[in-house]
Amino acid sequence: MSTSGPQRARRDVGELDLAPKPHDLTDEALPDSEGEVGPTGRVRRHVPEPPLIAGHGPAKIMAVCNQKGGVGKTTSTINLGAALAEYGRRVLLVDFDPQGALSVGLGVQPHQLDNTIYNVLIERKLPLQQVVLRTGIEDMDLLPSNIDLSAAEVQLVAEVGREHALARSLGPVMAHYDYILVDCQPSLGLLTVNALAAADGVIIPLECEFFSLRGVALLIDTIEKVRERLNPKLDISGILATMYDPRTLHSREVMARVVEAFGDVVFDTVINRTVRFPETTVAGEPITTWAPRSAGAKAYRALAREVLAR
Repeated sequence: MSTSGPQRARRDVGELDLAPKPHDLTDEALPDSEGEVGPTGRVRRHVPEPPLIAGHGPAKIMAVCNQKGGVGKTTSTINLGAALAEYGRRVLLVDFDPQGALSVGLGVQPHQLDNTIYNVLIERKLPLQQVVLRTGIEDMDLLPSNIDLSAAEVQLVAEVGREHALARSLGPVMAHYDYILVDCQPSLGLLTVNALAAADGVIIPLECEFFSLRGVALLIDTIEKVRERLNPKLDISGILATMYDPRTLHSREVMARVVEAFGDVVFDTVINRTVRFPETTVAGEPITTWAPRSAGAKAYRALAREVLAR
């Protein structure tokens, strides 16, 4: 890539209008249609339109995980959740990162919260339902987090069955939701292991950059260990290429290597690099409502269809 992730992120933030206005139209390229060759180099597979459902639950838990920071985990969690809600699914987003980025991305100020996921994990008598917040998106709720969660990793060490603390906490609401998306912190510590132990599947956002590719092998090794020792049902739901820039040879080379290494596990949907996503963070809402006709919104709806079909 022509610029590194942090450098590009700083530049994007500098370009933002701190009081941005919603955009309906964009000159960004739209995602490829079914049957055409997409950025992955493959012909896009047929994905059926998601069927209507008669009721809700039990929830399928998806961990959005990568130990490298800045690869689009939080952005993907928010926008995939919003797109699933558009398709009639009831969704709970779990902010499982002490930095609270998911909460901030939905307009919540984490430092002002009295109760978060930390309190649910540590104070067994606190019902999770009392901590869940409604979002501005119909059928999408948030279980928020703040810096208090960083203490949970230390406090859970002495607990019996510490790897299953999150699974126990989510148990009471499993019947209420169709999907629970867990935004993991950028590490492979006890909190991430908890997310993997609770999950049915893992979505791995992978920035189209060489160093991101190198770290995936370590993450997959961790997933395999969790599957063997803690959670036999755990599977890799898909690898999502993010921050793709089709203008750079480096992005295209990394994409080719990802597809060569992981094959059909890689989603056909690719998330392009765009300043739209930093704008949505300032606005505190998903791109599907902020810029509903943009390429980014269309891409996350396409991703939701792939997730529902898998």
